[in-house]
Amino acid sequence: MTRLSVEKLAADTVEPITSAGHAQLGIAVLAGIAVIVLLITKFKLHAFLALTIGSLALGAFAGAPLDKTIVSFTAGLGSTVAGVGVLIALGAILGKLLADSGGADQIVDTILAKAGGRAMPWAMVLIASVIGLPLFFEVGIVLLIPVVLMVAKRGNYSLMRIGIPALAGLSVMHGLIPPHPGPLVAIDAVKANLGLTLALGVLVAIPTVIIAGPVFSKYAARWVDVPAPDRMIPTRASEDLDKRPGFGATLATMLLPVVLMLAKALVDIIVDDPTHQVQRVFDVIGAPLIALLAAVIVGMFTLGRAAGFTKERLSTTVEKSLAPIAGILLIVGAGGGFKQTLIDSGVGQMILEISKDWSIPALLLAWLIAVAIRLATGSATVATISAAGLVAPLAADMSTAHTSLLVLAIGAGSLFFSHVNDAGFWLVKEYFGLSVGQTVKTWSIMETIISVVVGGLVLLLSLVI
Repeated sequence: MTRLSVEKLAADTVEPITSAGHAQLGIAVLAGIAVIVLLITKFKLHAFLALTIGSLALGAFAGAPLDKTIVSFTAGLGSTVAGVGVLIALGAILGKLLADSGGADQIVDTILAKAGGRAMPWAMVLIASVIGLPLFFEVGIVLLIPVVLMVAKRGNYSLMRIGIPALAGLSVMHGLIPPHPGPLVAIDAVKANLGLTLALGVLVAIPTVIIAGPVFSKYAARWVDVPAPDRMIPTRASEDLDKRPGFGATLATMLLPVVLMLAKALVDIIVDDPTHQVQRVFDVIGAPLIALLAAVIVGMFTLGRAAGFTKERLSTTVEKSLAPIAGILLIVGAGGGFKQTLIDSGVGQMILEISKDWSIPALLLAWLIAVAIRLATGSATVATISAAGLVAPLAADMSTAHTSLLVLAIGAGSLFFSHVNDAGFWLVKEYFGLSVGQTVKTWSIMETIISVVVGGLVLLLSLVI
């Protein structure tokens, strides 16, 4: 199915698929989310299946015909994958090239060689933020944890003093900055400007990673003083290579898509004429697909060939990068299906009608909805997708800047208090050798700080912009 036909199908289903009242719709939403939470937490069902069943349950509870619910779900799934699927794939390829070529190790080693003592937590947050730009959170953790453990062990640092800044950098990038799946889906859902969202996201991310990383790590190290577990220090990703790409070339490759997308946003603001030749050129090269594709092609030379990869090994690296994202694509797609079912059942319109008389700002409402879904499901991506679908009607009367801030508010809410129903919680616990209580006192509190700080900064920016 083409992007156009998917969008046409989605457009054909904007008429509410049910005539249920506000009370029944509200109960249907709660029931649909409850089904998803129960299936993921109690029955350990894969999030893709849980979201699919939850969407059907939502339609059933709302009194919608099953055939219309299925059309809504499949249209939403198709349009979401069409919108972000290629970008997720390109991001995965770039991340794999970075890891396998030793480019990530090169950046880490170069910065660590120039940092020490009190500067080390700041070096770690910088490394994690830069590496976190093109990588999925889980990939970033797997890539950075060995470095965190080795630095803590070699330099005799508290594990939390080094680990929390690295985790903060990765988490902020994952929740706020495209081309990560959550922000991309939210941008697509509320029709925000990607370049402007990226620029505002970076602006908000800088003070947030400082507060949640180096500053909070001082307290986390006092609360949980543990050494780096020897059993979790594996071999480096690039130990089998004879040579590695240079620091400058690696950094330039990683930042290329960000620079291209920011350049497009800047030209859009300065030129502000869609027919102008310069703006048309930057609209093409700054499009996320072209920006990421350019970075992948450049990376094959600056990372792959620089590490001595043959054509066959480059092909294998690309192939291996795509297999692990099948599950992510399906979850994101099913989340889009759930979002479209919410919209087509009239829930978005219901929220719009109910909230128009409230004094609560739309940005705060978006944050609160994302927080509720995050706490319930444990998934930042599911929280972002679902909240974006619910608050999409609120974006209709917003300015371009406020629509971008709406995306950031949703992203902030989706990071709130990670706990036992979140895969990231268990990743951190196992890699750092912590107890559940220690993980809550460090990782969970750090995630909450990120969420609250970003939410507050977004509300402040909304008053200024």
